Amino acid sequence: MSYFDVASTAPLHPVARQALNAALDEGWADPARLYRSGRQARMLLDAARETVAEVLGARPDEISFTASGTQAVQLGILGALAGRRRTGRHLVHSAVEHSSVLHTAELHAASGGEVSEVAVDRNGLVTTRDFAAALRPDTALAVLQSANHEVGTVQPVTETAAAIGGVPLLVDAAQSTGRLPVPAGWSLLTASAHKWGGPAGVGVLAVRKGVRYVSPLPADEREGGRVPGYVNLPAVVAAAASLRAVRAEAERENARLHALVDRIRAQVPRLVPEVEVVGDPVRRLPHLVTFSCLYVDGEVLLTELDKAGFAVSSGSSCTSSTLTPSHVLAAMGVLTEGNVRVSLPYGVAEADVDRFLTVLPEVVAGVRAPLGLDLPAPGPGPGPVLDSLVLDTLGKRCPLPVIELAKRIGTVPVGGTVAVLSDDEAARLDIPAWCEMRGQEYLGEAPAADYGRDRGSAYLVRRAG
Repeated sequence: MSYFDVASTAPLHPVARQALNAALDEGWADPARLYRSGRQARMLLDAARETVAEVLGARPDEISFTASGTQAVQLGILGALAGRRRTGRHLVHSAVEHSSVLHTAELHAASGGEVSEVAVDRNGLVTTRDFAAALRPDTALAVLQSANHEVGTVQPVTETAAAIGGVPLLVDAAQSTGRLPVPAGWSLLTASAHKWGGPAGVGVLAVRKGVRYVSPLPADEREGGRVPGYVNLPAVVAAAASLRAVRAEAERENARLHALVDRIRAQVPRLVPEVEVVGDPVRRLPHLVTFSCLYVDGEVLLTELDKAGFAVSSGSSCTSSTLTPSHVLAAMGVLTEGNVRVSLPYGVAEADVDRFLTVLPEVVAGVRAPLGLDLPAPGPGPGPVLDSLVLDTLGKRCPLPVIELAKRIGTVPVGGTVAVLSDDEAARLDIPAWCEMRGQEYLGEAPAADYGRDRGSAYLVRRAG
C-alpha cells in the first residue's frame, strides 16, 4: 500500500518512536513534583518545550502543549477573544480555515459575538487588502492559516500581519509546521504533532508575550495556565524530537517532493479527461496536490484507488460521511465532486508516484464507465433541437445532475438554455464550476417553483459553444 495521505496524519517518525520509548522509561513521573523522578520528568518537559520554541521562533514560556491541534485552535481563539473583550467581540477569519476555526467561530457568534469571513480567489488565496478591509474598530482577533489543508495553498501570513496593525493574528500552522519556515507576524500559533510525524494527541499553542489571553476554561496551574490537566509527557518528548528531525530533513526533502508534485500536477490533466487541478500552482505546500474529476463519485473513486493500493483523501461532497460540499472547494468556486487529495510522505519513492499516474486513468475510466457517459464536444445531439430544456434531477445526488447536464446540453442550439432542477446542495457549486471548465455560460439560480416544482432550485446554463 502506498500511503499518500500525510495531510491527514503522518506515519510515526523513527525518531519519535525512539524518543517515545525512552520517555516511557524516564519520563513517567509528575513533572510538578520535587523528588528525583519528578525533577527528571520536568527536565524532559522543559527540553521538549525549548525544542519546539526554537523551531517556531518563540520563547519557551510562550509554548503550551494541548491534547490536539483542534484543541489548540479552540483555546487560542476563545482565550484571545476573552483577553480582548474590552476591544470588542468581532472575529475575522478566511473562508477556507479548518473546521476547528469555523466551529469555534459559530460558538462565538452564538454567544453574541460577531464574525466576518474573508473570501478567497479560485486558487484558495486571500488578499492582504481584503483581509485588512474586513477589520473594524471592535475587531478583537484575526485568524489565518499558514497553508490550506485541502488544496495546499500557502497564505500571505507575514504580509497580512503587517497590514492589520495591532489586531492579534492567530495562525493555524498545522499543515506547514516542520515543512516550511514559520511565517513572521503571528501573535498566536497552533500546530499538531501527528501532522509532522509525531504521536497523535499532542498539539501546540504558542501565545506571544504581550498578547492579552484569558483561559476560557477553569483555572489550572499547568501549562502556563492556558491548558488544564496533566500533559502526556512521553508523547510531548517524542513530538519535540520528531519536529527537530523533520525540520532538519525539510530543505532536502521538500525539493524532491516539490518535483514529484509538479509531475502529478502536469500529468493528471493530460492523462485523465475532464479533470481540474486546484490550489495555487506557485504558493503551495511542497508535498500536496488536489484535483477534481468531473462525473465521478468521490467515495467510489477513493475506494477503487484503495483497491489499487493507494491511500488518498478527498474533500468531495459525495461521501458516506457527509452530503455537504467541502467548504474549502465551495469558497474557491471549483468543482466539489470527484475530489482527490494526494499528500506525499517523506521518503516516498518516485516509482510509487509513477505507478499512481499509471493506475489513476484506468481507475477513473472504470468509475465513469457504468454511468453510460458519451461526452463528445458539445454539438447537436439526437432528437429535436430545442431552444430551451428543463432537466428534472430532483432527488438525485452528485455527480448525476452535472452528468445529465453534460449529456443533454448538445440538444439545445448555441445561445439556448438548460434549466437543471436539483435539490442537492452540491449542484449549487458544481454546475457553475462545470460551466467554467467546459466553457459554458452560467446564468444563475431561480426557484424551482418557477418550473412547477415544490422543492429545490433551478440552475440556468446558456450554451456558449
